[in-house]
Amino acid sequence: MKRVVITGLGALTPLGNDVATFGRNLFDGKSGAGGITRFDPTLFKTKFACELKGFNAADFLDKADIRKTDPFTQYALVAADQAIKDAGIDFSKMDPFATGVIWGSGNGGMQTFEEQVKEYATGNFTPRFSPYFCPKIIVNIAAGLISMKYGLMGINYATVSACATSNTAIMDAFNYIRWGKAKVMITGGSEAPITEASIGGFSSMKALSTRNDDPSAASRPFDVNRDGFVMGEGAGALVLEEYEHAKQRGATIHAELAGAAMTADAYHMTATHPEGLGAYMAMKFALEDAELNTGDVDYLNTHATSTPVGDLSEVAAVARLFTDKDNLSISATKSMTGHLLGGAGAIEAIAAILSIKNSLVPPTINLTDPDPAIPGWMQIVSGKAIEKKVDVAMSNTFGFGGHNGIVVFKKI
Repeated sequence: MKRVVITGLGALTPLGNDVATFGRNLFDGKSGAGGITRFDPTLFKTKFACELKGFNAADFLDKADIRKTDPFTQYALVAADQAIKDAGIDFSKMDPFATGVIWGSGNGGMQTFEEQVKEYATGNFTPRFSPYFCPKIIVNIAAGLISMKYGLMGINYATVSACATSNTAIMDAFNYIRWGKAKVMITGGSEAPITEASIGGFSSMKALSTRNDDPSAASRPFDVNRDGFVMGEGAGALVLEEYEHAKQRGATIHAELAGAAMTADAYHMTATHPEGLGAYMAMKFALEDAELNTGDVDYLNTHATSTPVGDLSEVAAVARLFTDKDNLSISATKSMTGHLLGGAGAIEAIAAILSIKNSLVPPTINLTDPDPAIPGWMQIVSGKAIEKKVDVAMSNTFGFGGHNGIVVFKKI
């Protein structure tokens, strides 16, 4: 089994359109929430989200590429390009079949699908769909276009496991490298879900916060007054590389990907297991895969979306695996970024890696009245980031359908 390291990072987030800006605002405890500008939300119960700020696809892509792609793919291309530049890889000097892409999205081209179907329904029902309609909406197109841009001819596909999607992609890329099937993999996830259908659909489930009078305080994981998650958008990209290959070319190594695991709750279509059984086992298996103990974990980036049921099921899982004897710091960065659905895991993996690199644990903002069901020994970092030597960081993701995906990073 080969060792796998991270040599490149790229991020488009509601906190910043590059890794440096994202990290700075993350550790400063900034909120990315604000009123929705993508459409008129007047008649919607939820009128706010965590949108990208100042992002213009035309700054990065030509007109033809923009016309042929949905925003979720545009986000993927931009974040992947950042990560590849950060890694400093010259793919022309590599075997193209030793390089690949595994990229995830929970929903794919929702904006394209919505726009085209609305145009059809409001017209005279003459089908005038774009010839790019189908390739723009399919989830795998982001992985395909990344590979085409850089000539990466190895393993290439998409993962979809709802809000666990990015961690699924990262884990698959991890496995192909450590099995010796690839030298370098581009992986991560992207989502562009701030659309009428997406906001309307999640709102009808009562999954979204309706704190319209104070959007910046709406995402409040673990707080007794949480009332749902805040939708986010963007992308996170990671370059995974076989350790000896990275060392030989003198690459800067951000961290090592030490372990990963997945389980299924096999419980409910949308709700997490009330006792967090699947989440507990996924975390346990991920640590076993990394050959680490609970006492080795310094920081846990929780999935914690700010939903009444979901947060406590994760708390139950964490309390079952860890104890008050472990030096574990916990935070929920969705309090700042909102929930990027299929892109969440990649952004939170980057947050975990940045915590290792900077010896900082990002805060959970808006946590003013912790839920009394949370054990007193749990060190949930709230308000401000804390300085702490982080040698091992774990990141949790859970998705509709009962998917649990965990990744574990360590300092190298």
